Amino acid sequence: MKFFLDSAIVDEIAYALDMWDIDGVTTNPRHVQASGKPMLQVIREIGKLVEGTDKTVSVEVNPHYKTVDEFVSEGRKLAAMHPNFVIKLHCIEPAFKAIPILAKDGIRVNVTLVFNAVQALAAMRAGAFYVSPFIGWKEANAEETRSLIEDIVDIRDNYGFGTEVLVAAVRNGRQIADAAVAGADIVTAAHAVYKDAFDHPYTRDGLAKFQEFWDKSKYE
Repeated sequence: MKFFLDSAIVDEIAYALDMWDIDGVTTNPRHVQASGKPMLQVIREIGKLVEGTDKTVSVEVNPHYKTVDEFVSEGRKLAAMHPNFVIKLHCIEPAFKAIPILAKDGIRVNVTLVFNAVQALAAMRAGAFYVSPFIGWKEANAEETRSLIEDIVDIRDNYGFGTEVLVAAVRNGRQIADAAVAGADIVTAAHAVYKDAFDHPYTRDGLAKFQEFWDKSKYE
């Protein structure tokens, strides 16, 4: 499974690339706002961090856009900025028509804000590079999510679509594990989510005990 970082904070991304060798980055308007920088500036900075690699950076079109022409125009503009950029289109009907138009230009699309398997199917049959089911939001509303991921993966495999399933809005380590068990290709999560998931109180307790035993033993 690939790990993507869900962030537009350059220092976080640099850390994750160095320490965890993350496989890619996803951004959205909330992350851009949190960076405190204009969108085009911050995605250029992120692009420099992945220069010379095959690590993708998903960059989102204006969420107010609702037409095919708007999606295609903005998608072409953003994709021209860096070869690693994948264009995020929100999962509404015009996206399904825009995807193959952009694909003819060699532009990859990540369909975001996916909440059911039919949305994912429509995006995959249109040629999406990634589909991004959001699971944290659904779980916050008491909806079960592992079966959603399993359904999307099964549909993809049944029909041989070339799309990767990118599980988004991941809030904790349990959700990362669930996505892996369900067969997702990628998870994207915040810096703090990975930090918490890589830690465990029993690991810390066990380490403290082993350090105590070590200190009471001879080395040679």
